[in-house]
Amino acid sequence: MRVSNITPNSFTFTFLLRCFESFEGLKAGQVVHSEIVKLGFESSVFAMNTLMDFYAKCGGNLGSARKVFDEMSERDVVSWNTMICAYMSHSNQEYALCLFEAMPERNIVTWNSVIAGLLKVGKMELARSVFKRMPEKNDVSWNTMISGYVKLGDVETARAIFDEMPGKSIISWTAMVSGYATIGDVQSARKMFDRIPAKNVVSWNAMIAGYVNNRMFDEALSVFQHMLIDGNCKPNQTTLISVLSACSHLGSHEHGKWIDSFIRKNKFDSSVPLGNALIDTFAKCGDMENAKAVFLRMAQRCIITWTTMISGLAVNGRCRDALELYEKMCLDGVEPDDVVFIAVLSACTHGGLLEEGKRVFYQMVNKFGIKPRIEHYGCMVDLLGRAGKFEEALSFIQRMHLEPNAVIWATLLSACKIHGNGELLESLTRRILEQEPNNPSYLTLIMNLSSSIGRWQDALNFRRATRDQGIEKIPGCSLIQIGNSVHEFSAKDTKHSQRKEIYRVLGNQDMYKIPPEKLGTKLISVLVGCPHLDWFSLIFTS
Repeated sequence: MRVSNITPNSFTFTFLLRCFESFEGLKAGQVVHSEIVKLGFESSVFAMNTLMDFYAKCGGNLGSARKVFDEMSERDVVSWNTMICAYMSHSNQEYALCLFEAMPERNIVTWNSVIAGLLKVGKMELARSVFKRMPEKNDVSWNTMISGYVKLGDVETARAIFDEMPGKSIISWTAMVSGYATIGDVQSARKMFDRIPAKNVVSWNAMIAGYVNNRMFDEALSVFQHMLIDGNCKPNQTTLISVLSACSHLGSHEHGKWIDSFIRKNKFDSSVPLGNALIDTFAKCGDMENAKAVFLRMAQRCIITWTTMISGLAVNGRCRDALELYEKMCLDGVEPDDVVFIAVLSACTHGGLLEEGKRVFYQMVNKFGIKPRIEHYGCMVDLLGRAGKFEEALSFIQRMHLEPNAVIWATLLSACKIHGNGELLESLTRRILEQEPNNPSYLTLIMNLSSSIGRWQDALNFRRATRDQGIEKIPGCSLIQIGNSVHEFSAKDTKHSQRKEIYRVLGNQDMYKIPPEKLGTKLISVLVGCPHLDWFSLIFTS
């Protein structure tokens, strides 16, 4: 342009400065600054505002930005707003407020910028006072205040502001749903959600994510089904990732397959987060073939993709496949991180691959320069312990750069139980009790090992002590999916709505006399009389 002797105007420089801002080209911007001065565009408010914004955003050069501001012969409201936003974004609220008070004229953007900046650093009372002084408020003003209090967990104050809001927008409704869900008040979140006059995909996502984050996975799937039935909003990738998280936790294979089909039918972009979520769901449901299919059709993969796939193979018993995939990852030039090494070492542990595990640990430390975390040490101790290499495991623990925690000692104790080794019982028990004396899982492990090697009195003493202290191990649970519902059970379950029918079937003594091959027929005859025929399907399928 210059070679062609075409004279630039103020727009030319604003475009150039925006370009340099994107890759922090400070020196290039300074050259443009000198051109602005040489060509006499210092009087252009438009060009100088852009220059000031460039300095503020490019490397945080607030001194240069303020110099431009002070030397401006003419300023408009954008000039003041740009400088105030620059100070606010760099946590210099004092200077920002001084400029704010000195402004000859303020617009709604000015007020909102100051409020947002104060809320960002947690100055709630000051932000509230500025908010009250506003001569006119718009949706952004109200929503900024509500979101600010929600982020701090002060949902009560956020609700008070929400109730004052004259015309509530979908953003404010959604902010309140998220706020209640974040503090665990899912009931209030649902009440707020049900009151939304016109829901959008973001509000549906907020409710689904709220249930998922509070581990109410059945409810999350139920809301998703209502969303599909409602039909006014189509799910997006955020929706599907949340729903897949619920499926993973529930082990709901059918839902996972349906969502995979839904994604392909509706031609969703196969993004990395969505692909990762699908792989995780299939892996946790034991369907490694579908997990592999998703993995192979992903155009792009990140380290999380590889880690999820390796971990899925490991927990499903395909440990050598997991190790081969790790080696392929390295050959493809993907730099491993500390998390993927936990997955690989876990695969070696599950598969009893002692030498391979040692080699991977050596690679992690010496080839990739990753400092081991306690989880890596735990995997190695578990691997050595399962192989019966107790002396090597103890030597390994002594060489750790971290102080061994109760998990490390309990891992070794668990290996002792596998091999019936009672020699280390006393020393390991002492170390565990020094660090976590009230952990019911560890106490149960100590009791079981004591019993397995014939030290009945020790086991009895521990059992009596745990009972006297009121320590109780949280029982595990089982899940089974029938149709569109996932049912959860624990030992001596009393919470299920159809527990009477279940216990009536289980309590039928005649069943225990029936040969296994004829048990199905007997179950049919017992359950036909039950009013809830879905339980016939549940137990017969089991």
